[in-house]
Amino acid sequence: DALPICEEVTNEQRYRRFLWIFLGIGISLFVLCLLLFFEEKIPDHMNLVQGERQSLDFNLPQDTISYEAAVEADASSVKAIPKENLHITSDGVIGNKTGDYEISCKLFGIIPIKSIQVSVVEQNWVYPCGDPIGIYMKTNGVLVVGTGSIKGIDGISYEPAYHIVQSGDYILSVNGTETPNKETLIQMINESHGNTVTLKVRRGDEEMEMALQPVMTQEQDYKVGIWVRSDTQGIGTMTYVDSQGHFGALGHGINDIDTSTLLELKNGTLYDSTIRSVIKGTKGAPGELAGVIHYRDEAVLGTIEKNTDTGIFGTLSCDLDHFHLEGPVEVAYKQDVKTGPAVIRSAFDGTVKEYDIEIEEVCMNSSDANKGMVIKVTDPELLELTGGIVQGMSGSPILQDGKLIGAVTHVFVQDSASGYGIFIENMLEH
Repeated sequence: DALPICEEVTNEQRYRRFLWIFLGIGISLFVLCLLLFFEEKIPDHMNLVQGERQSLDFNLPQDTISYEAAVEADASSVKAIPKENLHITSDGVIGNKTGDYEISCKLFGIIPIKSIQVSVVEQNWVYPCGDPIGIYMKTNGVLVVGTGSIKGIDGISYEPAYHIVQSGDYILSVNGTETPNKETLIQMINESHGNTVTLKVRRGDEEMEMALQPVMTQEQDYKVGIWVRSDTQGIGTMTYVDSQGHFGALGHGINDIDTSTLLELKNGTLYDSTIRSVIKGTKGAPGELAGVIHYRDEAVLGTIEKNTDTGIFGTLSCDLDHFHLEGPVEVAYKQDVKTGPAVIRSAFDGTVKEYDIEIEEVCMNSSDANKGMVIKVTDPELLELTGGIVQGMSGSPILQDGKLIGAVTHVFVQDSASGYGIFIENMLEH
C-alpha cells in the first residue's frame, strides 16, 4: 500500500518543479523585455543646450527610472561631476558648463540599467533651406564597379581582371602614373600595346599593386575587363547653411549605384539647378524630381568638402541671398523630437514651401543614423503633386515647433507617402 503514496508525492514534486521553472523563465523574459524597453527608450547619447533645463522622462512610466550624475570625462581624468557643472533635479537636468558627462540610470533607484553619455553644448542656430541643388563629385581614384569578360581579336573570351581586381577598389595609378579619371585610365591601358601593366589599387585602408595583361579586342584597342567610374552627379536638396556659409545637404552620403559603397571624395562642386518636372511616386515605384543642373561658372554655388554617411558638407561661394532663407532657427536635439505634426521645406516650382507631415516614430538609438525618424506626408497639395516623398527630396529640412529637427532621407518603396528622416544633430556632428 506504500508504493502508490510515494508515486503520488513524486508526481506532485515534479509538477511543482515544473511550475517553478516555468515561473523563473517567465520572470526572466519579463525582466529582459523590460530592460530592452528601457534600453530603446533611453538614449545612449544626448546633447544638452548649455543653461537650459532638459526633461528626462522619455515618455516612460512615472517614477520608474532614477538618474544620477556619474562621472565627468575630460582629457586627463575621470571625476565626480560638480553640481554647478551638471545638476539633476526632479524636473530634469541642467548643464551649466560645456563638456562631456555621464548620467547613470537605475530602475526604481536600485537596478542599474544603462549610462547616458551627455554633451553640454552651446545653442546652435542655422538657416533651414529646402532649395534644389545640382551636385557634381569626383572620386578619389578611379572606382572599380565590376569586372567582366572581353572578346579578343582571336574571338576568344578573356577575363584579365578576374579574381585580381575587386568591386569597390580604387585605381590610383598605372605603371606609376596617376590616373585622375577613367578617361586617363582607358588611354593608358590602350597605350600599353598589350604589355603587362601594374595597377596601384586602394582596397579599404590598404594600398597594393597588381599586374594585369591587356587584351586586344576586335575593335583593335586594348582592355582589361574592368568597369569603372570616376565621377557622379545628381540633384538633391540643401538642408541648412550657417552664418559662416557652411552647408549640409542630402542627409545621407552619395553611394555608388552599383557597389552601394560610399564614394570617396576627391573634390566636388555645387551648382544651381532647376526642377523641370515631378515624376509622381506610387506603391512599388518611387518618384523623382527631374531637373537640369546648370554647369556654368556663374552657376557655381560652392564646394563639397566631405561626403559622409550623414550627408554632404562644404562651403558656399555664393551669397546667402541665393537661397530662400527666412531667418535662422534653433537646432533641436533628438530628445526634443516628439511624434505628431511637423513640416518639411521643399521647392518644386522655384519657390520653397512648407508642407505638413506627421512624425510617426522617434528612434532614440537607431543603428542607422539616416533612420532616426519615421515620417508620413499628410499635406494634400504635396500628395497630389508628388505622391509623398520622391528621389531628389533627400535633405529637405524637417521643422517642429519652429525648430530644425532633421531632414528627409528615404522613401518607403511600398508606401511613397512615408519614409525616414535623420536627426539634425547627426548631420551637425559630421
